[in-house]
Amino acid sequence: MQLGLRSRTYDSIFVEGRFVTAHSGRRVDVTSPRTEEVIGQVPLAGAADVDRAVAAARAAFDDGEWPRWSPAERAAALRRLADHLDRRSDELAELGVEENGYPIAFSEGYMAAMPSINLRTYADLCETYPFEEERLSPAACSLVLREPVGVAVAIPPFNGPLTLGTQKAAPALAAGCTVILKAPVQNGLACYLFAEAVEEAGLPPGVVNVLVADVQESERLVTHPGVDKVSFTGSTPVGKRIAELCGRDIRRVTLELGGKSAAIMLDDVDVDKAVPGIVACSVAMLQGEICTAQSRILAPRARYDEIVDALAEQIAALPVGDPADRDMVIGPMITRAHRDRVEDYIRIGAEEGATVKVGGGGLAHLDRGWYVEPTLFADVTNGMRVAREEIFGPVAVVIPHDGVDDAIAIANDSPFGLSGTVWTEDEDAALAVARRVRTGTIALNTYTVDPDTPFGGYKESGIGREMGREGLDGYIELKSIAVSGPSLG
Repeated sequence: MQLGLRSRTYDSIFVEGRFVTAHSGRRVDVTSPRTEEVIGQVPLAGAADVDRAVAAARAAFDDGEWPRWSPAERAAALRRLADHLDRRSDELAELGVEENGYPIAFSEGYMAAMPSINLRTYADLCETYPFEEERLSPAACSLVLREPVGVAVAIPPFNGPLTLGTQKAAPALAAGCTVILKAPVQNGLACYLFAEAVEEAGLPPGVVNVLVADVQESERLVTHPGVDKVSFTGSTPVGKRIAELCGRDIRRVTLELGGKSAAIMLDDVDVDKAVPGIVACSVAMLQGEICTAQSRILAPRARYDEIVDALAEQIAALPVGDPADRDMVIGPMITRAHRDRVEDYIRIGAEEGATVKVGGGGLAHLDRGWYVEPTLFADVTNGMRVAREEIFGPVAVVIPHDGVDDAIAIANDSPFGLSGTVWTEDEDAALAVARRVRTGTIALNTYTVDPDTPFGGYKESGIGREMGREGLDGYIELKSIAVSGPSLG
């Protein structure tokens, strides 16, 4: 595919329904991981810019029309915004390739289609959500009101800035909140395109605000007294820091954090059927830069060598290269530093005594771009760092187990609990295993995320849930009004 993306340079943040010059005077380059060339610039917000964005969102919530519109009016505005994004779907798909390194076929779905799907999903839900509910009891007739929490800060990660950004912004807006979208420093261009669509769609001023901020200014944002809710997706260490900061003021917070998910293969697994699916949801899923990657593969000991060989054969055949080429499955890492981090983990695995069955070396045929060769480790124990820490690259480990109980114990022996899979010919056995794994989502003989169901993690994989009705619940405060009843005195 020949990309026709123009270079984009911004010197403004998006607040009060328009682009205004950033006060900080600082910019950050957006560098393509496929070409190592600068493809744009965005301003880094300073303290005054953060304050201005919060003031705009605060005014729009406290005194503006958005929270007071009917659900049908908000739904219509969300659909209008989705329409404007759809008109730029080709541009979004190219941005996914250029600033994220997504393979083009993946980008056309994940980057170009999903943001508007998120908006329409919550437009539909907004129209049926019980914002007011009457309850009758022997004590009283009461109204239960579901009201917007207020000003919400949405912080998506570099691996899905707009898709995961709208996964937060859409339910917040449907609830009646106003939003500040804090785009990633590495790749803020898609979020700026979203801001342009907000302007074109004519949403009221201050309802959506977009900026890019570094660590100090991001901390100012999440601790700002004008902010009521923070929703963050990213690494567990950063999530812990945000939880600490929000906890000081009892600020509402949703955290979708890291994972080290287990693909549990039972004794009767059909290797020919299961292995392609496991590879697809481990090293081949967004080149491993995704929190739900099934990076711990638990194989029955009696079939361990057979399974390792089959996995190695599949992984070795994965095409790695320019994500603009439709034949490629594995694209580059987001930055040079992240590529180096993933390669460090490959070195650590070998030093720990794991065996590299495939990968682990260089990619001499690629003279530019930050690529990592898809890598499979065998002879791994669950105590090794490569089995316990999130690598966030195309690296998977195979751990032997001695039956169902042992597999479940290994799967649960992790600080994380985000996702998982079970692979077997016996669906009843798969469901029984799924019930015992301590994880927020799990799938049987495939991996998928159902957007109509809650998504989030146990343990250090997060707090709260996104997607489905539960995603909207996260932006709601409950109020009970006793309309009639006996005196409480």
